[in-house]
Amino acid sequence: MRQLTTLEINRIKLLTEKSVELCLIEPTETGLIKSIMDATGSVRTYLKANKIHDFELQKQGQENKIQINSFLISSDSFQNSVASLYRPNTKKGDPRIWFKGLGAYSNANDILGIIAYESKLYVLNITQLDLHKLIESKIPNPLYDLINEINQVSNEVAEELLVLLNKIAANGPVPAMLQADTAIGRTLETLLGIDINSSKKPDYKGIELKSYRDKRGNRKNLFAQVPDWNLSKFKSSAEILNAFGYSRGEDFKLYCTVSSIIRNSQGLKLKMDNEISQLIENSDKSVVGDFVVWSLETLHKRLLEKHNETFWIAADSINIDGKEHFQYKKVEHTRKPIISQFDILLEQGIVTLDHLIKRKSTGSVVEKGPIFKIKPNALDLLFPPSQSYSLLQ
Repeated sequence: MRQLTTLEINRIKLLTEKSVELCLIEPTETGLIKSIMDATGSVRTYLKANKIHDFELQKQGQENKIQINSFLISSDSFQNSVASLYRPNTKKGDPRIWFKGLGAYSNANDILGIIAYESKLYVLNITQLDLHKLIESKIPNPLYDLINEINQVSNEVAEELLVLLNKIAANGPVPAMLQADTAIGRTLETLLGIDINSSKKPDYKGIELKSYRDKRGNRKNLFAQVPDWNLSKFKSSAEILNAFGYSRGEDFKLYCTVSSIIRNSQGLKLKMDNEISQLIENSDKSVVGDFVVWSLETLHKRLLEKHNETFWIAADSINIDGKEHFQYKKVEHTRKPIISQFDILLEQGIVTLDHLIKRKSTGSVVEKGPIFKIKPNALDLLFPPSQSYSLLQ
């Protein structure tokens, strides 16, 4: 895809601010003439994640073509269209996509957004349409109505949870239940009557709780996810520890941060392969090279599962009579992460992962991660604009 203009980037940001998730596609001059476009890796991932179509399960040939009801969005109407999804018999059956009427809707090299909603596809010409006028002016138009419909959500559970958090904060600093990094979260969950367990599901009636000590520079935990061992050269955390671990006192462990931007002191670095939709961890040791793999689909699923709706709860850590106490003080409320942004943030080193692997004296290996984390003050790059609440009245 060509480099986006500043105007196009700002229009995409506006859609992100409105909680609209989309993928991008660019028709070429040849493609418009032949009525054909490649379904790129990002398009395939988006369609699969939104339960529209899985190209991996599709057989080659026109007889296996799938058609999806679609619309081309103009400034004043939805034009009926049909999306054709297929894999030709030629070559390797590279996935193809086409929208009826696209030749008259788009010029070559326009940037188009594809929006999946209620099992239908909507095509938006980001290059040509004045999205700011359509969305912000609040003049009735199809795009404005579609965005409002996408964003209709209930606030009842969030309001209920906020009342409980205000009551907890009003009681002042509360003693930590244990001495550990995880004490802040476990203490809050106990106060809310939430059972402590290892479930990957959100904590409170569909809302994920992420508590943190309010220190400048602290990254925020997104989720933990082990590699796809079946796709990886290494088959366990123990193998990773054996290859890159180090001794610290009586412990043999690997506690480190891995980024896509720079190799760490263990020679480890992340890299993205968008064509095969994988995140790969690589070593600078030639005998090791690429050693573990995450399917981007798996990471996207975990992010959506964990953070469809999240309360990020900040607290001050206070020492009272030699014991840590927490004063819960503010909440940042986010909804619906933009999945395509997650991949970009990985590539830019804004989302990183931490290995937390340790061999116990018994010889068993414990892995508390890998934990994917986001840099402080970067939530607005992954989520639409959040709501903030003070718990201190």
